[in-house]
Amino acid sequence: MGDVNKQADVPEVFDPQRFLRTLTHRPGVYQMLNLAGDTIYVGKAGNLKKRVSSYFQKDPGSAKTRIMVSHVAGVQITVTSNEIEALLLENNLIKEKRPRYNILLRDDKSYPYLFVSTRESYPRLSYRRGGRKQAGKYIGPYPHAGAVKKTMRYVQKLFKVRQCEDSYFRNRSRPCLQYQINRCTAPCVGLISEEDYRRDVNLTIKVLEGRTSEVVDGLVADMEHAAEALDFESAARLRDQVRNLKAVNQSQYVEFGNGNVDVVACYQLAGQSCVQVFFVRNGMSLGNKAFFPATPEGSADEEVISAFIIQYYLQHEVPRQVITSSEIAETALLEKAFAARCGHGVDIIHSVRGDRRRWLDNAMENARIALEARLATRSGMSRRLDELRQLLELDDLPQRMECFDISHTGGEATIASCVVFGVDGPIKAEYRRFNIRDITPGDDYAAMRQALERRYTRLLKENQRIPEVLFIDGGKGQVAVAQEVINDLQLTEMQIVGVAKGPERRPGEETLLLCRTGAERQMSHDSAALHLVQQIRDEAHRHAITGHRAARGRARRRSVLEDIAGLGPKRRKYLLTHFGGIQALQLASAEDIAKVPGISKQLAGQVYDFFHEAGN
Repeated sequence: MGDVNKQADVPEVFDPQRFLRTLTHRPGVYQMLNLAGDTIYVGKAGNLKKRVSSYFQKDPGSAKTRIMVSHVAGVQITVTSNEIEALLLENNLIKEKRPRYNILLRDDKSYPYLFVSTRESYPRLSYRRGGRKQAGKYIGPYPHAGAVKKTMRYVQKLFKVRQCEDSYFRNRSRPCLQYQINRCTAPCVGLISEEDYRRDVNLTIKVLEGRTSEVVDGLVADMEHAAEALDFESAARLRDQVRNLKAVNQSQYVEFGNGNVDVVACYQLAGQSCVQVFFVRNGMSLGNKAFFPATPEGSADEEVISAFIIQYYLQHEVPRQVITSSEIAETALLEKAFAARCGHGVDIIHSVRGDRRRWLDNAMENARIALEARLATRSGMSRRLDELRQLLELDDLPQRMECFDISHTGGEATIASCVVFGVDGPIKAEYRRFNIRDITPGDDYAAMRQALERRYTRLLKENQRIPEVLFIDGGKGQVAVAQEVINDLQLTEMQIVGVAKGPERRPGEETLLLCRTGAERQMSHDSAALHLVQQIRDEAHRHAITGHRAARGRARRRSVLEDIAGLGPKRRKYLLTHFGGIQALQLASAEDIAKVPGISKQLAGQVYDFFHEAGN
C-alpha cells in the first residue's frame, strides 16, 4: 500500500511540533492515537504535512475537533502512492478500527437482486443476494427484500413467469396451484410452448429494466391484431395487461430518463443522524432505505454525507449519478475513485431543480420521519430500561443484557441460544448459538451449564464486555446452575434473573427470580419492565427454536453411510440407487456390493463389515 512510518509505542508526552517537522508532503493516511494506543480518528490527505498540521494550530476548527485533539497522544502515518489509494486505505481502517471520532456506517449487508435464468429453456425469476456468479440477467439492486418480493408478485401477475425451484419444476407431472390461480402458464408440463414462454420472459425483463412504454406499445399492437382476427379472448387478456402496466408505470416511473440515480439526504436531530437513500434504476424507483450511522457530536451534514458516500459506495454498486442534500468536499476525487472501481463515469451533484429537487426534498422528509420515529422508539426503550433498573435495584441503566434458553425435542439436537440487548434494543450481530454435546439427553441443567461456561469463559479470555444482567429462561433449578457458573468464573457483579412461566404459561403471568436477593417478583400486565423482559425472553426462545429445528433437520437428513471412510456423496448415491435403500444394502453380501459401479472389493468389504461387525 505504500511506505509506513509508525509510532508503534505511544510516547508518554506527545510533542506535536517535533512530530510535524518529520512529516512528508506526500499523500497518505493518518491515525490519531490516545494514551492507551487506541485509534480514535482516521483521516486521509493529499498532503500529509499540511493536513495533519492543521489539527495543531491555535484554532483547529470545530468543537468536535478541539475535543478530539485534546485526547491525541500520538499519530501514526501511512504514506500511499496517490490520493485514491489513500481513500481506499482510510475506508478499510475505519471499518477495522471503528474509531470514536469517525462517522461509522454500520452496513455490511449485500443487497438483493432479481435474477432471470435466461440460459434455461424455461427461465425462472428468483430473488438473489450475494455474489452474481450464475449466468443470467440480474436486475437491481433493491433496497430490501420486501421491495424485491413486491416486484416479483407484480410481474408474476402480469406475465406468469415461473418462480418455483428448479428441482420442483423438473419433477412435476401435473400443474401446481400457481397455474390454478392463474399465476403461471405451467411450462413444467408443456402447457405453453417454449417460444411463447420466452416471449413472456423477455417482456418481464423489459418491464424490470424500465422499458414499460415499449412493452405497452407492443401489447397494444398485439391487442389490435387479435381483435381484427376476432380472437376476443386474447384481446381482452392483452387489454388487462396494458391497463395494469400503465397503472404501475405511473406509480413507479421517475422523471430521470432511463438513468441510474441514487438520491442521498441527511437529517440530524438530538445528536443522531439519518441518511435516506432513494434507488432509481433505468428510470424506475426501486424503493428507499434509511441508514443511521454512528455520528460524533458536532458533525456537520456535509461530513455525514461525505463519510456515508465513501463507506457505502466503496462497498456497493455505484450508479451513474448521486444527488446529495449537502455539497461535499473532494467531489472530483470521489468521482474518480468510484469510476475506477465500477468502470463507468459517476457524477456527484448537489444543486438540482425540477423533478430532481422534488425527489431530494422527498428524501429529506423521509430522513426526518425515520429519525424522529427512531428517537421515539429509543425514548420508549429508555423508559423500559429505567423501570427494569428500579426493579433490579441497579445503580445505573443496564447497558448490556443477555438471555439464555435451551431447545430440544426429547433430548435430540439440543441447542442453547444467547441473545444480546443494549440501550437501543437487540444487538443481533452478537447473538450466539451453542450445539450442546456430551450430556444426558434431555438434561436441561447440564445444557445450561455447558452453554454458560462456554460463553463467559470465552468472553473473559478475549477480554470482551460482560453484561450487567443475565436472564435465564427457566425456574429455580436453571437459576441455581447459572449462579454456580457465575460464581466459579468470579463474575459476581452480574445480576442473574430467572424468568419462570406462570402455572398456565400465559404471557403476563411470569415470575422474576432475583438471584442476588432471593426475591420473587410478579409485575402488572402494563409494566414497561415486564414488556422488556418478555421481549428479551421471547427473542431468546425464537433464536433457540430456529437453531434447534435446523440442527434436527440436518441430523435427520444425515445418512449412516457417512460414517464409512472412503465413501463419498457419489458412491453413497450409487449404493442407495442400486439397492433401493439402506435396508436392502444391509442384507447384501460383500460380492453384491462390489458389483456397484465405483465400489472396489476392498471398499465393499468395509461397507459389509460396517453393518455386520459394528452392531449397526
